[in-house]
Amino acid sequence: MSMGESRWQKRERIRGHLLDLVEEYGPGRAIPGERQLSQELSVSRPTLRSVVDDLIRDGFLTREHGRGVFVAKAKVAQRLGTAAAQPGQPLAVGGVDGVWTSRMVDFQTVAAGARIGRRLQASPADRVLRITRLRLADGDPMSVDTLHVPAALVPGLAARDLEDGSFYRILGRRYGVRLATATQIIEPTVVDPTEAELLEVPVHTPALLFDRVTADADGRIVEFTHSVYRGDRYRILTQLSLADDDSGRVVGGSWSAASAVPGADTLVLDSYWSG
Repeated sequence: MSMGESRWQKRERIRGHLLDLVEEYGPGRAIPGERQLSQELSVSRPTLRSVVDDLIRDGFLTREHGRGVFVAKAKVAQRLGTAAAQPGQPLAVGGVDGVWTSRMVDFQTVAAGARIGRRLQASPADRVLRITRLRLADGDPMSVDTLHVPAALVPGLAARDLEDGSFYRILGRRYGVRLATATQIIEPTVVDPTEAELLEVPVHTPALLFDRVTADADGRIVEFTHSVYRGDRYRILTQLSLADDDSGRVVGGSWSAASAVPGADTLVLDSYWSG
């Protein structure tokens, strides 16, 4: 420990040491006990415990009562394709790592209402399919997705069609819908009681909210999706291009298509989007 170390410096030193252990140990391994770590780092146990709690909140560690503190499972990472979709190819909207499956929560036809009608550019009285699915990565609940689709666009669509298959593939192959663009807004939120129960996390756990509107090649809105992702298991990486001068300007950017992301497993294409 350095003499004259400030409280902030001390916490950063503890955090850095614990993050080194996370990378060294890998998911599922217990970190040393509180007494051992406090002695190694020459810090008080309350200070150490506070930093550990922060890392648990951030999803790097997990506490199992009666057993100790363990390295958490790696976060999954999403990328968004930036290249224009080729004719006849599915829209490359997202890619995330892990093996993804879905469980149907709700599937019904309802009136669009004012809010959803605005997003779908439809009348509030128009009928839409409201489809809610729990999505799991490697068996762990990851997100709650609610799709709103004009009912007239997908006649005969059944809940079983969306259990495992790609919704976008169904749109293209069964209904001849050629997807072209998607606009997605991402912002922080917290889970409500229903989402908390489905995602198996406490109420008001931090989460990421995705609202996406998708249009076909004719500019027709074909989907509005509202998704809530667990904040402790999900991250996004961007790559920026900087100006080749001394200005430091950002001249371009893209969502990562790298084969690996720090703190996450290898990126693969999520079957929800792939064709």
